[in-house]
Amino acid sequence: MGVKPAIGRKSNKNPPIFSHEFVIQNHADIVSCVVMVFLVGLMVQSTSPIASLFISLHHNVSGVEPTREAPKGEQFLYEAGWKDACAVFFYSLVCIVMHAILQEYFLDKISKKFHLSKSRLSALNESGQLVVFHLVTLFWGGDAIMREGFIFNISKLWDAYPDHPMSFLLKLWWIVQAAYWLHTIPELYFQRIKKDEWAARIRHAAAAFAFVAAAYGFKFQRVGVCLVVLHSLAEFVAHSYRLNNILRGEREDFLDKFLGLVNGSVFVVVRLCSLVLGVLTFYFGLAGAAPLLLRVAALSVLVTFQVYLMYNFISETIKQRQESRQLAQSRPKKEKKEKPKKEKVKKAPVEESDLPEVDQNTNKTLRQRQAAVKAK
Repeated sequence: MGVKPAIGRKSNKNPPIFSHEFVIQNHADIVSCVVMVFLVGLMVQSTSPIASLFISLHHNVSGVEPTREAPKGEQFLYEAGWKDACAVFFYSLVCIVMHAILQEYFLDKISKKFHLSKSRLSALNESGQLVVFHLVTLFWGGDAIMREGFIFNISKLWDAYPDHPMSFLLKLWWIVQAAYWLHTIPELYFQRIKKDEWAARIRHAAAAFAFVAAAYGFKFQRVGVCLVVLHSLAEFVAHSYRLNNILRGEREDFLDKFLGLVNGSVFVVVRLCSLVLGVLTFYFGLAGAAPLLLRVAALSVLVTFQVYLMYNFISETIKQRQESRQLAQSRPKKEKKEKPKKEKVKKAPVEESDLPEVDQNTNKTLRQRQAAVKAK
């Protein structure tokens, strides 16, 4: 007995229930059913407190609902707490469903249209998912930064630390960030990622989740959202450039050079801005407000991470230039070998004469007259 998949990887075969293939093909449907259980539980009075623990945001420190006396009410502000782990779990399930929808209705159709190889298909799926995620992170986080006024008053990043309550949108943004990187671990199994790629992707997800958890737990949410938005900008451009290379091939045309220049420029600017923002916040802004050990540790991690990314970027750029030079050097050699062959075929015997051009024309005229006389 088997069930055909509705969302996710489709197959003509119907695998047995509870088999690995069945779970992989129907994982989005299974997870969406679990999500529906939580949503239905929120509507039932007896299970509503348990369901709201996973769906709603908790640990609010202020806020008043609208009333007749105060129609606008008062904005709800939140802080970090242990109940946020339940919300991270629930929204990680939502991320799995959204991942499957994006894979099924967009990325799979693109891969079928371009007939990509297995390696390019894996890169397309990875970059396609990350482009969407970083784009959402960029706009959502940028909107939160604008609403909180961090750009026009940068001192808000460290003023009144550690009393930094979050708005609803900002806290939900942090919850979704943690949930996304958490959901990437089971996706390695659901998307049939090769085992040799697991280690690199798990390290990437673990590092991102650790950064989000540390910034959220140590109440660095304000400077953290700025750093994550900057990083997402660079990652969005980088994965867009990677998608261009995957779909169009490695063409050395104007578009490829332009996107490469934009990618490099944005990457360097983001790294410098992150370092400047980190030094301003952790070294100067939080001086006296946060423990010295915590400030030094946070700044050290940030600087080390930026240097590591810069080193990898420079190494990759040098490697690509060396490969392009080798290709450029190999092309002229082929042309030189082909030229003599073409000349031998095209060349025809030509009679050469030491006489001037006028005398040569005179000889031609005499020969033509002699031929005409003989013909008569």
